[in-house]
Amino acid sequence: MNSLVVLAMLLAILMIGLGGKKGLRSFITLFINFALFIVLLFFMNIPEVNPVILTMIICIIISFINLFYINGTNTMTKTAFASTVFTTLLLSGLILYFANATFIQGFGKEETEELSMASLRIGIDFSKVAVAVIMMSTIGAITDASIAIASPMKEMHQLKPDIDHKNLFIFGLSIGKDIIGTSMNTLFFAFVGSYLALLILFSDLSYSWSEMINSKIFSGEVVTIACSAIGLIAVIPITAFCTSYVLTKKTPPSQQEN
Repeated sequence: MNSLVVLAMLLAILMIGLGGKKGLRSFITLFINFALFIVLLFFMNIPEVNPVILTMIICIIISFINLFYINGTNTMTKTAFASTVFTTLLLSGLILYFANATFIQGFGKEETEELSMASLRIGIDFSKVAVAVIMMSTIGAITDASIAIASPMKEMHQLKPDIDHKNLFIFGLSIGKDIIGTSMNTLFFAFVGSYLALLILFSDLSYSWSEMINSKIFSGEVVTIACSAIGLIAVIPITAFCTSYVLTKKTPPSQQEN
């Protein structure tokens, strides 16, 4: 049996064994997200398609599936989804600005030898592709942070139904403070680990610190990490505010969620 199949089966057994039906839905979601990623790559090769808009749509779909399919439709997932979409839209402008300001689009000189025999006149705007890559890299962290804040806030409101908007908002911020440190480290080591070979390449090329920092590939990774971190921090107060507002909003007893 193929080792990849065995690894996937082991992952499925662990996720289903620990998470039950929710674990099964989470496992299925992995393949759905992978299929959406393939669709994104297919349409991104079409010159008439705007990669930024297409990636924005795919990111919203991924957030919708990850939140509502896995966790169901409730106040927690609704506010987390709204916060994720708002933060992604807000962050897209920042990503677009810094991606263009740092000129990280295209290929670095380290890749010119492999691409010397290929034509780059393929009708694709590489600046938009760079923005799309960063957006796709940030959506997972934003979605995870939003649901991680909205879920305990909902539980707090169930334990203390008389809690007001301000105190519930402060409670949400305190949760955000607790997850910032670990989430930042997760982002940092995820990117550093995936580009460890790049650092080895820089070492083999005897790059100085200034050459490495000014490298287009390295700069692109720094921008990606920074934008992901900014999105992670921004979604915390947004989710806390939206969730506290929705949960403390007075509704008729007949319309209150079970």
